[in-house]
Amino acid sequence: MSTTVTPTDPAPPRLDEPAAPGRDERARRAARAQEARLAAPRRLTPGSVGVTVALVAVVVVLALVDVTQGTADVGARQVWQALTGTATAGDSSVVVASRLPRMVAGLLVGVALGAAGAALQHMSRNVLASPDTLAVNAGASVALAIAAVTGLSLPLLASSGVAFVGGLLAAGLVLALSGLGAGTVRLVLAGSALALGLASVTSALLLLFPQQTAGLYAWGQGSISQNGFDGVVQLGPVVVVGLLVLVAVNVRVDALALGDDAARSVGVDVRTTRVVTVLAAVLLSAAAVTLAGPIGFVGLCAPALVRLLRRTVPAVRRFVVSMPLAGLAGAALVLGADVLLRALVGAETSVQVPTGVVTSLLGAVFLVVLAFRARDHGGVSPTDRHPVVSRLRFVVVVAVVVAVLVAVVLGSVLLGDAKLLLGDVANWVTGRSGRVVSYVLDTRVPRVVAAVVAGAALALAGTLVQAVTRNPLAEPGILGVTGGAGLGAVLLVTTVPLATGWGIAGAAFVGAVVAAVVVFGLASRGGFPQNRLVLIGIGVSTATAAAISLLIVLTDPFNGAKALTWLSGSTYGRTLDDAMPVSLALAAALVVVVLQRRRLDLVGVDDDTPRLLGVSLSRSRMVFLSLAVLLTATAVAAVGVVGFVGLVAPHAARSLVGRRHARVLPVAVLLGALLVCAADVLGRTVIAPAQLGAGLLTAVIGTPYFVWLLWRGRASAS
Repeated sequence: MSTTVTPTDPAPPRLDEPAAPGRDERARRAARAQEARLAAPRRLTPGSVGVTVALVAVVVVLALVDVTQGTADVGARQVWQALTGTATAGDSSVVVASRLPRMVAGLLVGVALGAAGAALQHMSRNVLASPDTLAVNAGASVALAIAAVTGLSLPLLASSGVAFVGGLLAAGLVLALSGLGAGTVRLVLAGSALALGLASVTSALLLLFPQQTAGLYAWGQGSISQNGFDGVVQLGPVVVVGLLVLVAVNVRVDALALGDDAARSVGVDVRTTRVVTVLAAVLLSAAAVTLAGPIGFVGLCAPALVRLLRRTVPAVRRFVVSMPLAGLAGAALVLGADVLLRALVGAETSVQVPTGVVTSLLGAVFLVVLAFRARDHGGVSPTDRHPVVSRLRFVVVVAVVVAVLVAVVLGSVLLGDAKLLLGDVANWVTGRSGRVVSYVLDTRVPRVVAAVVAGAALALAGTLVQAVTRNPLAEPGILGVTGGAGLGAVLLVTTVPLATGWGIAGAAFVGAVVAAVVVFGLASRGGFPQNRLVLIGIGVSTATAAAISLLIVLTDPFNGAKALTWLSGSTYGRTLDDAMPVSLALAAALVVVVLQRRRLDLVGVDDDTPRLLGVSLSRSRMVFLSLAVLLTATAVAAVGVVGFVGLVAPHAARSLVGRRHARVLPVAVLLGALLVCAADVLGRTVIAPAQLGAGLLTAVIGTPYFVWLLWRGRASAS
């Protein structure tokens, strides 16, 4: 997938390129102008002062309102009396122990995340760089989860150090995969894939170690609630150090925003400046995560709000001006989200709802809006060009995959907490098995059937989506369809605990349809451009994830645990009735796709070829996308949320048998069934009697594969 550079400022001329007549002189003038700009004194203009004063006023108002909100009847008068020392003991304890620490934590976290986002965006010249899209928050969260599981009782500063290491490793990997300035989509894809894999690891730890990780799920959604000033006092100096480092390198960061060649021309050490900037940004993010959990998308939205002022206040182009303004905007976002939450759902309910849910919803809207401003150059990604293979190779590949699938299915039936033999299965089929064997197979076989048909359905859905959108990195999970199906199913599971498999399938289908209408409807303008489609899909996926977290936090613990288990892609307790909807959808979709396989090839070529041959492009897209939505919804209803199958299986199939869908479809379906079935049997046998959902394992498997695809795509583009 080809992307385009989206710098924060117009790119300067490259001074090392062969010069046309007269270009040497223009290059020298440009270099002198850039040097003069960087050497110019940083004077505060009236516009920047006015904006700063306005932001400070907004933050002060929100802080005052936030202090007056809560479950206790403590208003502005009681707060003032507590600050002046004239309040009663009860009112003073509420204000000092809860209200003021919460407000100060919101200020500290917002400033840290806003400044970190501004630094990352200036350094990388990418408007989507942030602690979220670089997976810094996800890396910090999984590092703290691992520390909790190992039983380490760390003081707060040491926990911040653990979070710093996890966030730094994640950010380094994402930057290596995406390339600095390589475009918005590649960075978001790399960060989203890594964040999903790390979130799967965190979810696995939550399920395997419930006692050691008690309360970690709610913390993982981000909440600024505090119990005293201890956390703020300890992490405040860490934030100050990070801010001072950014201020110290502000001139060099401005040079990076002009381009590497321009920065080198004025004597800036590009590599050292980048390393220092990333370290400072990760330090700020780690402190925020340690104090309040991962509050999403503040570091993305705050610099974007400041960037809107560039035409009216040109001084915000300078990092020394935009960084503190982004910090103030971040504080306003965090406090505003907290105030809005308590105003909408009430003080009693808001205690249970993390602030990060609201900021994630705001970030999702921002991604969708940005999708319409991202430039896109169409074309097929270099990672998706596969040669035509011989018929013999196709037959051999199908035979091998079928053999492996049969072996895995047999292993799934025989292995588990109770080991069986093939003779036991034969006796069960003929009705001559004992009570214990009958019970084991009556519960195990439906699980295997559900895993096989759901994996095949997800693989077929991914193949259809990639063909219709001509995007080799598209799949139902990344495009938000899986998240929509999961939201619909979780909504029913948490509100109707006795819902049947058909009811869950219907709710998942409705959620998938709504998500698909939003994503494909918004992205259809201009023929499904790759940048727009991916950004809208990730935005919708983010919104559904935030809504699912909100439902789980608000429901009772029993339904919440059931929803978490279901979201992990578990086949536990599945019956043949649960697998029936996806089986019927898969059978119907296979018939339609096999009959329309040549039309699917044409749709995947371009917009003109199908029309020249008399094929209705819009109708074909509607049919194939409708089938993909139906398959995804029924698969999610059958086994829960299982990610990356719709990406990995079609890619692997094209690598094995070429691009013709007559060959890709059967291989992809078989590989999808194989992947989910293998993940299911591994999840319930490797750590028996404990179990892990197939969705967690497919995410752990699919994330490295997705990372490899991005790495190969970057190498091919280079």
